[in-house]
Amino acid sequence: MQATIYHNPACGTSRNTLAMIRNAGIEPTVIEYLKTPPSLRELKAMIADAGMTVREAIREKGTPYTELGLDDPALSDDQLLEAMMREPILINRPFVSTPLGTRLCRPSEVVLDILPDSHKGAFTKEDGEKVLDQAGRRIV
Repeated sequence: MQATIYHNPACGTSRNTLAMIRNAGIEPTVIEYLKTPPSLRELKAMIADAGMTVREAIREKGTPYTELGLDDPALSDDQLLEAMMREPILINRPFVSTPLGTRLCRPSEVVLDILPDSHKGAFTKEDGEKVLDQAGRRIV
């Protein structure tokens, strides 16, 4: 199965998501979006395919979101997208696309919704939270 992750290696959620994809036996295309941001067309498609609004796809924490006045509800989607293109750190992460769909994987286990049931055993997130049992089944 093909998979693409828009990844930030400094982000624990992104690292956990990447590790879960690999635990499913998939080696994804990894795009470090801060170095290689998506095009405007790609960004719009990712957001739409994930069933999100542009505002839902903006990252506030650890970004210039407030300083840029992006909390203004009067701003249009085009204005928000323009800011995300200028400052890729404003793009929430990690977005993952597979043939089964596109998701913003926050929390990281959201990625399981778009992966096959081919996990290679247990998976525990960096913080110690168990996500998959020894048989590769989701722990609820």
